[in-house]
Amino acid sequence: MLDHSRPSLSRRALIGGIAAGAVAAAAVAAPAAAEKSESCKPAKLVPGDLVVVPAPGGPTTAAAVGKGIALLESWGLRVELTEHALDTFGYLSAPDADRLADLQYALDHPEAKALMTARGGYGTTRIIDEVDFSGLEDHPKLIVGYSDITALHLAANHHTGISSLHSPMMAWSSNNTAATAESLRSALMSTDPVVLTRDPAEPTAAVEVPGTASGPLYGGNLSLLDAEPDDNHLPDFDGAILFIEDTDEYRYRIDGMLTRFTRAGHFDGLAGIAVGQFTPNEHDEYKPGEWTMNEVLMDRLGGLGIPVLGGLKVGHGLDPRVMPLGTEAVLDTDAGTLTIEAAVGE
Repeated sequence: MLDHSRPSLSRRALIGGIAAGAVAAAAVAAPAAAEKSESCKPAKLVPGDLVVVPAPGGPTTAAAVGKGIALLESWGLRVELTEHALDTFGYLSAPDADRLADLQYALDHPEAKALMTARGGYGTTRIIDEVDFSGLEDHPKLIVGYSDITALHLAANHHTGISSLHSPMMAWSSNNTAATAESLRSALMSTDPVVLTRDPAEPTAAVEVPGTASGPLYGGNLSLLDAEPDDNHLPDFDGAILFIEDTDEYRYRIDGMLTRFTRAGHFDGLAGIAVGQFTPNEHDEYKPGEWTMNEVLMDRLGGLGIPVLGGLKVGHGLDPRVMPLGTEAVLDTDAGTLTIEAAVGE
C-alpha cells in the first residue's frame, strides 16, 4: 500500500507553459428525479479539493495530462498524479502490479474528493478483479473517466452503489471543447441535474424507439460491457436505463456484442436504452446493400419493446458531454432528452 502522506508529485515541471483553456459559463438545470435510497453520492467538489490521478489502462504523455491539470487548477482544484501515472509499459501505462497499487492508492486516499483517470486505452480489466473497494466506502470520492474506465465504473457501483461520471479524462483530448469543459465543471462542482439532448447532427440521432422511461442509469463503452464475464461486476439492470457508446469497431462486431447481451439476458427488464457516439472504424468499408451502423443498432435494439434514444453527444466523438452514472434518469424520445440526477450531493 502506498503512503498517503507522501508529497504530491511536481506537476509544474512536467507541464510548464501549458495554460488553461477558456471555460463557458452556462449552467444546466432541470427537475431532479427521486434519489435511489441504495445509491451513494460523493460530495460535490469545491475549490481546494484534491483530485488524484491513476492510470489503470494505457499510457499517456505529460503534455496531454498537463492540459487537464491546468483546466482543473483553473477551477481551484488541486491535482496529484500517482507514482506510475506517466509511465509506459508496452500498450499499458505500467505493469499490472504497479497499476493496481496506484489505483488502490487513489481509491483509498483519505483526502481526495475525486479520482480522475489519466486516460482509457486498455488494461483496467486486467486488474479490476483484484481491487478492494472498501476504502471507497470509507472515503467516498467521484470516479471520473470513460472508455476502458467503464470497467471501473461498473465494479465500483456493483460493490458500493457509488455514482460516478462518464467523462473525458485528465489527458485532455483535442475532441474536447469549451462546452465539454463546462459540462465537466458543472458535473463535478454542482448538484444541478444533467440534461443531454439528442443532436440531429450526431450519426446515431436516427436510432429511436418512441417512448419514455425512468430508472437508474448505467453503462458506458459497449466493448467493456461485453467483456464482463458472467455478472462479475455488472449492476442490477432490472428497471434501469442502459447507456452504450463505442469507437473504432466494425459493424459486425457491434452486432455480435449486442447479440451476446441479448443471449445473456442483460436486456431483460431494462426500462430503456440511451445511445451515444458510435465513431466508425476507418477500415470498415460500407458496401451497397450492407447494414449501416444505425441499421445494426436498430436491428438489435428495436425489437426489445423499450424506448431507445440515440444522438447523445457522449463518447469518443467530437464535442462530448459528461454523463452521471448510477443515479436516476428520465428518457423521453418525444422531447429528445435524457435528464439525469447529479452524481454528487451537497
